[in-house]
Amino acid sequence: CIMITAKQQAETDQAIMEACKKLFFTTAIPEMCKTEGTPKQIEYLKDALLRELARREENKKARLIKRAHFPVYKAFEGYSYKQVQLPPALTKEELENVSFINQKQNLVLYGPVGVGKTHMAIAAGIKACMLGYKTRFYTVTELVLKLAEARKNGTLERLRNDLNNQDLLILDEWLIRRLTPAESYIMPEIAEARCKRSMIFCTQYEPEGW
Repeated sequence: CIMITAKQQAETDQAIMEACKKLFFTTAIPEMCKTEGTPKQIEYLKDALLRELARREENKKARLIKRAHFPVYKAFEGYSYKQVQLPPALTKEELENVSFINQKQNLVLYGPVGVGKTHMAIAAGIKACMLGYKTRFYTVTELVLKLAEARKNGTLERLRNDLNNQDLLILDEWLIRRLTPAESYIMPEIAEARCKRSMIFCTQYEPEGW
């Protein structure tokens, strides 16, 4: 015989209610449980709802990572900061928790080839996806080609809207190739349109020289 206190029952009812809301189930379920379910059945229902919530959350993370189009999977675990100099306003913990996204700030990762800029950018993007942020990764060459194709197909506005709707846009190999006059016009335009969203730039050049 298992005794359930009033507090435990209230916590179970609250958990079921919150799970039903997140799963878009009828919120009448907790009331039905009170009149028709045994304590064991109610506890089983709560566990089943929480497992379904966890499953959907994992599926959402997987979808966000897939849609981001990362070239490889990278994480912060094992990342070496030996060659990294963080600005005073950003700690390692804030970087790895991607708090800059919520603050609508940008990151510029600059330095020579092989110091881990792309690794850091992808790791931040993966973390963003794990936290539910919509993310896209492009090399500048890839994005320029995609913009040209969209212009040709008459879908440029749709692509711009998609870029603007991302919580985090990562541009790798920034300024690594000379842009045409048309490209030089549209790339800053995209950056300006995202003034209320975060971006990560990976480049070999200090921002002062842009």
